Amino acid sequence: MEALVNVSENLSLIADSLGPSVVRVEARPRLASSGIVWSSDGVVVTADHTVEHDNGITLGLADGGSVGAGVVGRDPTTDIAVLRAHATGLTPPRWADIDAARVGHIVLALGRPGRSLRARWGIVGALGRGWQSPAGGQIDHYLEPDINGARGFSGGALADARGAVLGLNTAGLLRHTVVTVPASTLRRVVDTLLTHGRIRRGYLGTGTHPVRLPAALQPEMGQQTGLLVISVEPATPAEQAGLLLGDVLLSLDGRPLQAIDDLRGSLGGDQIGRQVRVRLLRAGRTEELSVVVGERGQRSA
Repeated sequence: MEALVNVSENLSLIADSLGPSVVRVEARPRLASSGIVWSSDGVVVTADHTVEHDNGITLGLADGGSVGAGVVGRDPTTDIAVLRAHATGLTPPRWADIDAARVGHIVLALGRPGRSLRARWGIVGALGRGWQSPAGGQIDHYLEPDINGARGFSGGALADARGAVLGLNTAGLLRHTVVTVPASTLRRVVDTLLTHGRIRRGYLGTGTHPVRLPAALQPEMGQQTGLLVISVEPATPAEQAGLLLGDVLLSLDGRPLQAIDDLRGSLGGDQIGRQVRVRLLRAGRTEELSVVVGERGQRSA
């Protein structure tokens, strides 16, 4: 009995200590979400899918007050948005090293969808290596808390039993699943958005669709599927390299392309301006072309 009382008291202390670091984010009609203070000078991080406009955002603070905020930058592929509040003296949390987390560890999800702090506790339900979101974002670790999602908790914090924040909770990356974007990913994306206001991503200028390769070619190619080129935009790296409708892309810079996410994941900001090799299937024969990766604005991969 005493052990349970101690656990209960410790969870309450964690919630109290992190309360000032969790804010309410009013950035969509009639449904607030949560956010985490990133720095004392007013930087707040939240879930991008909960932010429907860039200006006129209101943040609710732990002391009951509210301040205005605007969007500094956003990355839908990792579901991260960075806000700048018209306030100073905010309280950022202590961040945890996710490498110390283990499946079964007790965790506490914190959000502020209303005026008061809310908490749900559970365990680390699943933990894995880096993964790529369906939108092509690179997430350093997969962390799935065994906590039912609650309205307004997206953008809030997941704390470990020591009171440090493992990352940002979101229901916007995977359908019907709450995952936690780890602190290391937040740091990388937030730093980039604060510096550049956007995430640089490469593009080829193609529209593609996954297709199954002929059975006789699968052993030779070492894969079962490729990406059928269904469109080539004019004046793009793809057109300049000579890609044609009907080509089946097999690999980019040695990385197999079996799904659209594979192509998106191969076109990171570090690839922009690089000449890479594209292996493809054309009229039943394999060929290789060189393409210089461009920088994507609102274009497809």
